[in-house]
Amino acid sequence: MEFIDKLNSLSAKIRQQGGAIKTEEATKNAFVMPFINMVLGYDVFDPSEVIPEYVCDVGTKKGEKIDYAILKNGEIQILVECKKLGEPLNVNHASQLFRYFHVTNARISILTNGREYKFFTDLDAPNKMDERPFLELDLLDIDEHAVPELVKLTKSAFDVESIISAAGELKFVSQIKKVIAAQFSKPDDDFIRLIASRVYDGMVTQKVREQFGELTRKAASQFLSDQVNERLKSAMSGATPPAQGAPSPSAGGAAEPDAEEDKIVTTLDEMEGFHVVKAIVRSVVDSKRITMRDTQSYCGILLDDNNRKPICRLHFNRGQKYLGVFDQEKNETRHPIQSIDDVYGFADQLKTAAGFYD
Repeated sequence: MEFIDKLNSLSAKIRQQGGAIKTEEATKNAFVMPFINMVLGYDVFDPSEVIPEYVCDVGTKKGEKIDYAILKNGEIQILVECKKLGEPLNVNHASQLFRYFHVTNARISILTNGREYKFFTDLDAPNKMDERPFLELDLLDIDEHAVPELVKLTKSAFDVESIISAAGELKFVSQIKKVIAAQFSKPDDDFIRLIASRVYDGMVTQKVREQFGELTRKAASQFLSDQVNERLKSAMSGATPPAQGAPSPSAGGAAEPDAEEDKIVTTLDEMEGFHVVKAIVRSVVDSKRITMRDTQSYCGILLDDNNRKPICRLHFNRGQKYLGVFDQEKNETRHPIQSIDDVYGFADQLKTAAGFYD
């Protein structure tokens, strides 16, 4: 089963069984242990890999337990503290993680309620757990950007130095996204004053701040809409090189616009499919190298914006959708799919196709 399929399977289980979970112990049994076992790949029944109710005496506190300690090569690498499904997660819930973090070899700690997972390390001070997570995961709203980072925590791929080196950027990008989202939905006074001072010449009174609060929200909404439309226009206007043997424009004259381009419409399904493929393939190539070119008959996804480096084609312009996957000789095989999520089932073929060109 592919990694994203494992996450989706656990997500479906939470949707189906979440209403029956009333205690922390039930949360651990139903959701947290499957996450450790199925998603991260550690054997929860092997004490050399996972120790439940791990005891770690700290100072005068004796006999306190952390829910799970995850080991690799005989060393504790990850500490896990669990709360009941639905219980909000905040730094106050992580007191035991804070205490145990500096007296073990663990560099990663996880706070979870079975649905949400917050991952911490020690970026701010050595051997002292940060108060803010570097990565967050909500199994009922999976962020595609979190998936490749989560893979690094699995048993087969665990590399603590790689995780720590990426954690700093992840932590701040996550926090910045939250700040931007908050300001776009409900701008605070400082942000409103900043915006008003750049576009309004008069004194920023309380009445002006109230007026600009509404204007800022409206402008933010329009800005996001404009960004989406711009991406769609960019995808729709992507020029496709002429087929081999086709005449090219003369050196002295301008190329005539192709009337067929006016008939190309990039659909939301194609955009979503592109982002799914990008999320899969970014684990083997830089995501900036993955591009999309739309045509009337299919939407091509390429490496380095090069038609000679096809990764796949999305044949979504008909009732039955197909995903076209390429072999090393660039032969395309079309596979019928029912939904965009089915693309995840071809992750291995897509990653292999992207790897042909490096």
